[in-house]
Amino acid sequence: MTDLLAALLLGIIEGITEFLPISSTGHLLIAERWLGHRSDLFNVAIQAGAILAVVLIYWKRLWGMLLAFIGRDAPADFDPLGVPTPPAQSREYAYKLAAAFAVTAAGGLLVKKLGWMLPDTVQPIAWALVLGGVWMMLAEQLAARRAAREGERTAIAWRTALLVGLAQIVAGVFPGTSRSAATIFVALLAGTTSRAAATEFAFLVGIPTMFAATGYELLATWRDGGMAGEDWSALGVAFLASAVTAFVAVKWLLRFIQGHRFTAFAVYRVLLGAALLLWLPTGQ
Repeated sequence: MTDLLAALLLGIIEGITEFLPISSTGHLLIAERWLGHRSDLFNVAIQAGAILAVVLIYWKRLWGMLLAFIGRDAPADFDPLGVPTPPAQSREYAYKLAAAFAVTAAGGLLVKKLGWMLPDTVQPIAWALVLGGVWMMLAEQLAARRAAREGERTAIAWRTALLVGLAQIVAGVFPGTSRSAATIFVALLAGTTSRAAATEFAFLVGIPTMFAATGYELLATWRDGGMAGEDWSALGVAFLASAVTAFVAVKWLLRFIQGHRFTAFAVYRVLLGAALLLWLPTGQ
């Protein structure tokens, strides 16, 4: 298999799994056993490609928040209901996204400095898949009961935003957890009973998070003199493949959650994690 084809497949895998709550890190690590190990810059860059897809999907939402900062209403067609969001609400939402990102950035730098990171081996990722799947099933039941009592709540509270920021740190420390799963379900358990609203916030907060991570890795690679050793053609192919497939995956997921729960993803995680634990010798 050529290196470009391997990079293309890795980009497709990243694009499909980054926003589905099934752990892109876990799937990439498994795929790299056959397609070849890649640099940290490569892995972060293809994640940025997937995040670019979210920017394209939510560009009206993002532009509306930008307009809010200068006190202007977004056009009516920027809202699916045809009712523009008041600037004050858009500004507050943007501040909450910024707060969640700030928590992640500060905590992420601290975690990296202290070296709090599980090894990128299959066994701990398999356990994270299993335990995360079980947690998703329990969390969805609790969220559904809360929604039945309180009705659908779409608002993102400040506490929810800060907890989502912490959830991103946990997902970074425990490979296989899934950033999207951690952030979506923390938002649901923290009081946002609407799956669509929780998913949207989780996706949007990933934009600054992953772009910042890409910039950090680029700077670190440049300082270490690793730029010359990077296969930029393969990285470019994987970046584009990730962006295109992520666009399709996110569009599909946003339609799917309108009438379905996340249970199928939880079951998939448990089955995949269990298969990995049975298939691989301890420690691999």
